[in-house]
Amino acid sequence: MSAVAFFQWLSTLSPWLQIPIIVFVFLLVIALILFFIEIAPRSGRMYTIIRLAICIAGPALVLWLLQSYQWAIAVAAVLGLLFFFIDKRAKGGEGSLFQLVGFLTPALLLVLVGLVVPTIQTTVQSFMNSSSTRFVGFDNYAWIFTNPQNLRVIVNTLIWVIIAPIVSTAAGLAYAYFIDKTRGEKYYKILVFMPMAISFVGASVIWRFMYAVRPADLAQIGFLNQIIVWFGGQPVNFLAVQPWNTLFLIIVFIWIQTGFAMVLLSAAIKGVPTEQIEAAELDGTNGWQKFWNVIVPGIRGALIVVLTTISIGSLKVFDIVRTMTAGANNTSVVANEMYTQFKNFEAGRSAAFAVILFLLVTPIIVYNAIQLKKQREAR
Repeated sequence: MSAVAFFQWLSTLSPWLQIPIIVFVFLLVIALILFFIEIAPRSGRMYTIIRLAICIAGPALVLWLLQSYQWAIAVAAVLGLLFFFIDKRAKGGEGSLFQLVGFLTPALLLVLVGLVVPTIQTTVQSFMNSSSTRFVGFDNYAWIFTNPQNLRVIVNTLIWVIIAPIVSTAAGLAYAYFIDKTRGEKYYKILVFMPMAISFVGASVIWRFMYAVRPADLAQIGFLNQIIVWFGGQPVNFLAVQPWNTLFLIIVFIWIQTGFAMVLLSAAIKGVPTEQIEAAELDGTNGWQKFWNVIVPGIRGALIVVLTTISIGSLKVFDIVRTMTAGANNTSVVANEMYTQFKNFEAGRSAAFAVILFLLVTPIIVYNAIQLKKQREAR
């Protein structure tokens, strides 16, 4: 019985039977994982007998399920080599190397399937035509960097990655520092952190109502325009005013990410040794000097993590732009343009945008990894 046949058979059963069968199969898979990680590497006669039984039962089960001698022979060979290696390792202990490989293999496979292979495929596709049937070299990249509209897309992305992380981190740091150890601190933090519970799409819908505009002779439904009208001004189409509309979109991102920065930096501030703060106070430093010379150096690692994380998020931003403007009025960014080209059946150009986005993100990730390594070495 193949996997497809198993699921077809399962679909013919009553839901009351499907549930226990699925649970049983799930528990069986977990048991196999635990067996190979915890039980199989152990030394002793009992575990040797268990491994021998598996070497016999495994190929027999494959032969019954797949009705194939070739697959049964292959499974027998793999199990034989595997358990030979386990027995060899078990002489010196419980097979720590095998356990390490066992735990790392699923993660490495996920990285290979989910990152390495798609990266290679996308890179190759970026050098192909729209239908991925003909090699066109750097034509897709030339189209991106010679088209003024595409250059505006890249500039918008750089504006996002410059403004959003700096403002979000600065606002989160200021909020975390000033409410630290104040009365009602946890409630203040909840208020700032609440936008993090909202998806980017949900936040975009909320802010579309904030920016909504109607003709001056009609009642305004947008909060900001209603305030403007109350003060005698004319309604403003915030999402169409260039180049400020990009900044109005960035505000939505900052509104969400400030809570993230505040939580991490608040925890880092509480981790600064009290002795250093007290020593600075005894030296007669004022609040600004204590903050700049004691707090900031003490939370440098957390600042780097927050800045780089928000920078990566701002480079990949898609939901906010797509939901609020769909890239209209020169608000598009690389991630949105990548989707737009793919939707227009321009697979090569879409892949080229994806490669550019990958190249923009990579230096930030490398810098973050280097800084984390330096912090570990300093400890």
